[in-house]
Amino acid sequence: MKAKRPTSHQVAALAGVSRTTVSFVLNNVSGINLPDSTRKRVLDAASELGYVPDAAARTLASGRTQTIGLVLHGAFQLEIDAYIPRLLSSLFTVSKKHGFQVIVETVKDFNKTRAYRDLVRGKQIDGLVVIYPNSEDEELSELIDAGFPAVLLGTVRHPEEHSVVQRSSIKPVMDHLIGLGHERIAHITFAAEDVAVAKRRLTSYQRYLQEAKLEVNDTLVRFGNYSAESGYRAMQSLLKNAHKPTALFAGNDTIALGAMAAIQEAGLRIPEDIAVVGYDDIPNARFTSPPLTTVSTPPLEQGRLAGEMLIDLIKARPIAQRQIRLDTQLVVRRSCGAYLKTN
Repeated sequence: MKAKRPTSHQVAALAGVSRTTVSFVLNNVSGINLPDSTRKRVLDAASELGYVPDAAARTLASGRTQTIGLVLHGAFQLEIDAYIPRLLSSLFTVSKKHGFQVIVETVKDFNKTRAYRDLVRGKQIDGLVVIYPNSEDEELSELIDAGFPAVLLGTVRHPEEHSVVQRSSIKPVMDHLIGLGHERIAHITFAAEDVAVAKRRLTSYQRYLQEAKLEVNDTLVRFGNYSAESGYRAMQSLLKNAHKPTALFAGNDTIALGAMAAIQEAGLRIPEDIAVVGYDDIPNARFTSPPLTTVSTPPLEQGRLAGEMLIDLIKARPIAQRQIRLDTQLVVRRSCGAYLKTN
C-alpha cells in the first residue's frame, strides 16, 4: 500500500505549534514576526517528515501562484529553433531555484490571441516572459501600462517595458562583408517583419547598405520563418535573380543552414561564389561545411537575467536597470571568405 503523504497537522504536532504557524514558516510569509527557534522547529519537523506544501497552500498564504507564464510564437519554434531551447533551459533553472514553475503558451497571431488575458485575468500566473514580442502587440502594451510584471526578450519600444536584449552586431557583419568587397548582399530574415527583432535586423541591414552608398534592393530580401527549410526556400528564390547575390546575411544560424544547403545544391561554392554570415553562433555553427561565420550571442545569460528580473518584479523589489543590454561578437570562420583575402 502506498504511504500517505505527510500533512501540515503532523508537522504542527511534531514542532509543537499551530497549523497557521506552519503555513507562515513554510510559505515564507512576510511581515510575520516569529522567533528563529520556532522557525527552526517547523523546518526541522517538515524535513523529518518529508512534508512539502502543495501549490494551493502556497497560493493562499502568499497571494501568488508561484507560476511564470512564457509566451512564444508557436510550438514549432521549440522543434526548429536552436537558440530558444538554450534560453529556456536557463530560465527554467532560475525559476525552479526561486520556487516558481513555468507554463508555456504558444500563439500564432499576437494581434488576435487571448493568451495574455486568459493567463493574467484568470490569475494563473504571477508574471510573464515574452520571447520575440510583436511590435504591434496592443495587449502586451496594455499589460505593461497596467504594471503587470513582464519581461521581454526583445523590445516593443514601450517606455515602461522591462527587457533583456542583445546589443546589435549588424554593423560589424555588414562592415565585414562590405570590407571583403561585396556589393550585392542579400538578407533572409529569421521571422516575419512584424516580429520586432527580425524587423530591426532588416532595417539595420538596409541602413548600413545606404551608409556604404550601396543599392538597397528589395529583390535581395526574403522573409524566413525560423526554420532551416524556410531559409532553404528563400535562398532558392534569391538564386533565381538575374544578378545573384555575392554574399548573404542570414537572420539567424538556422536560416543560414538552410540557405547554405540551397547554395551548394545549386552547384555554387561557399564562400567563393556566395559568402554566408549567420547570427547566434549555435553549437553546430562551427561544424558546418564550411564553418559558419556568425554573431555570438548569450542565450543562457539572457534567460537567467530575464528570470531574475521577473522574480524581482513579482516580489516588488527595486530594479536597477529597466533594460539590460548584452554584448555580442562577430565570430569569423571560413564561410565568409575572409581567409581567401589573406592567402
